[in-house]
Amino acid sequence: MVKKRLAALREGFSLAGIDGFLITRPENRRYMTGFTGSSGVALVSGDRAYFITDFRYVEQATNQAPEFHIVKHGLKMTDTIREVAEEAGIGRLGFEKDVVTYKQHEAFSSALAGIELIPTEGMVEALRKVKDEHEIEAIRQAEAIGDAAFSHVLDIMRPGMTEIDVALEIEWFMRKNGAEGIGFEVIVASGERGAMPHGVASSKKLAEGELVVMDFGAVYQGYRGDMTRTVSLGKASPMQRKLYNIVLRAQEAALEGIRPGKTGKEIDAIARKVIEDAGYGENFGHGLGHGVGLAVHEEPRLSVTGMEELVCGMVVTVEPGIYVPGFAGVRIEDLVVVSESGIRNITSSPKELIEL
Repeated sequence: MVKKRLAALREGFSLAGIDGFLITRPENRRYMTGFTGSSGVALVSGDRAYFITDFRYVEQATNQAPEFHIVKHGLKMTDTIREVAEEAGIGRLGFEKDVVTYKQHEAFSSALAGIELIPTEGMVEALRKVKDEHEIEAIRQAEAIGDAAFSHVLDIMRPGMTEIDVALEIEWFMRKNGAEGIGFEVIVASGERGAMPHGVASSKKLAEGELVVMDFGAVYQGYRGDMTRTVSLGKASPMQRKLYNIVLRAQEAALEGIRPGKTGKEIDAIARKVIEDAGYGENFGHGLGHGVGLAVHEEPRLSVTGMEELVCGMVVTVEPGIYVPGFAGVRIEDLVVVSESGIRNITSSPKELIEL
């Protein structure tokens, strides 16, 4: 697997005008090497692959990154990067321009005198867009933990609990049932706070008659799950039910429309039209979805700017929403794998409006 990824990465060297590449983004580092620790950089030339880390991680890197030559750096990692680059005969070294800070670039420029630094973007991310079966299975396991957490929290949610209480219950359950951690800060937004798409849990107490938006995901073997469900505490009002049904129709239409060859913009437009036709276009202000993998937000994007065509093996969210300030919010999110026949939905939680 790592050998194939290295070969695919090297195929892009010529187009990028480089003969070596420095990997610093944690997700890219893990994807290319298998290393799960928190410190180190990968340096790949046309025929060699090095992983540079400090004393703490040499043994771990040796075990997890067998395709790489492990190098322990000295006082300054940049000096070791120079030594390794010179050993590999690298004259034009690509770096991740959206990751390396200005200060880091200054340090690289100073230490790597004589080696031309070439800014690149998306070289590893392009490889990460399409998941192999191992990756898909890890994402499926993460989503299954999230599904179980949703079922669990439905049994304990009640008026008087705070949003933080609910979020902690979700996190605790996921960690207790196989999650390595949470993919992002748990969103629990009730009542009027539901109109904030990223309303992370607060000290607000849940109240009878409110809609509650919950957005969360587990981490399993480094890969993220991501799901959103909106429930009603008590019987939903006619307006609450109306908003919910519009969002559900929009999501179902988008799910039905996903096919290889369709662009993210085309799929976004399907859901957006349903919401616009219902009179709530101004209340759906974010994109329909995004890729998920080692990071919770990856390419491709299902949005008005999503020009990339979908291909089999991409894993994306489909999450339309309506947000009415001063009243409520509704979002429904599934995680799906693009397949030849359309999609494979790996989120199993029910989507009919649940009234607790």
